[in-house]
Amino acid sequence: MATDELSSKLSRRLQIEEGVEVPVAIDEADQGHENGAAEEKAATANADSELGAKLMRRGELNEGVGEHQQPSMKVFNPYTEFKEFSRKQIKDMERMFKEYDAGKDGYIDLMELKLMMEKLGAPQTHLGLKNMIKEVDEDLDNKLSFREFLLIFRKAAAGELAEDSGLSVLARLSEIDVSTEGVKGAKTFFEAKVAAVNASSQFEAEIRQEQEEKKRQAEEKKQRQAAFKNLQSAFK
Repeated sequence: MATDELSSKLSRRLQIEEGVEVPVAIDEADQGHENGAAEEKAATANADSELGAKLMRRGELNEGVGEHQQPSMKVFNPYTEFKEFSRKQIKDMERMFKEYDAGKDGYIDLMELKLMMEKLGAPQTHLGLKNMIKEVDEDLDNKLSFREFLLIFRKAAAGELAEDSGLSVLARLSEIDVSTEGVKGAKTFFEAKVAAVNASSQFEAEIRQEQEEKKRQAEEKKQRQAAFKNLQSAFK
């Protein structure tokens, strides 16, 4: 039996080598092995393709063909990134941003910016609006994220905006005063360090004040509930 089976296998191999018979998978184990090899080859090809695309883009950027794009800034901590502003100022900016984000998508687009400038009493041309966005649009998506909105006030506080620019008008007409804030106005390294420490202390003081206010409100609510229960028991 073993001799006949061996003879059969040898005969079949000769037929395959001579092109008489097409090779097929003998069993599931062999088939699984072949499939695994194919998948590994495909994964390697995909990785090579992705790496090739990255290298090509880097080459374009080095040659000045492509454009640099910042990573998405949808999620960030404004209190740590914009330390030159107080918590109250950032909250005021966030409130203003949300007020004009009519679509509630986390962005102010061209039409929403148009409405904002009209409500502020400083309507802009279509080209003027596009230039306003372009000046702080780091990810080149033609709309303002909250981070980019904060950049407007950072530039205004640092005196980096032209006096007659749309962004300068926006910052000036808003109810948020950033003219005396920040460490950017410090003239020396020492003054900048002192200002940074003061800003940090102010930040911590504001947090404590918010916590104390919440604690006071909770205590008042608790007292009101107790008084109401006493009133209820008096009528029983």
